[in-house]
Amino acid sequence: MAVTKTFSNHFKYMLADKQIDLSADTIKVILMNTTFSFDQDADATYSDVSADELSTGNGYTAGGATLTSLSLSEDDTDDRAEMTCDDVQWDASGGSIGATGAAIIYDDTTADDTVILCIDFGTDYTIPDGSSFALKDIELRIA
Repeated sequence: MAVTKTFSNHFKYMLADKQIDLSADTIKVILMNTTFSFDQDADATYSDVSADELSTGNGYTAGGATLTSLSLSEDDTDDRAEMTCDDVQWDASGGSIGATGAAIIYDDTTADDTVILCIDFGTDYTIPDGSSFALKDIELRIA
């Protein structure tokens, strides 16, 4: 299956209402359990999805990893704005991490911790002890 990305409708509102500043806010990513199913209407904030986040342990910390080196650009060729950041990696130690089937990116600076989008991996992953799991080439495209 293919990886899919779906923006939350609340993010679109918060962006339009100037309550989100992707160039200045703290943006985080969390891993979700395999029973999680994203609802772009109902999953608006971190508290809406946190019950399905992986628990802290074996190299994963609940609340997520902070995205670093955020960069915004304008793509006039494809008529969109883009946000990119450094890769994120979790190293399993003392046991496995997961299984996980999705990640949520959220804005930790907004008062409600706005969910930006869900990345559905299209399959489930368990990260065995001593192995790493990375999200690479993270890019948000707003058209």
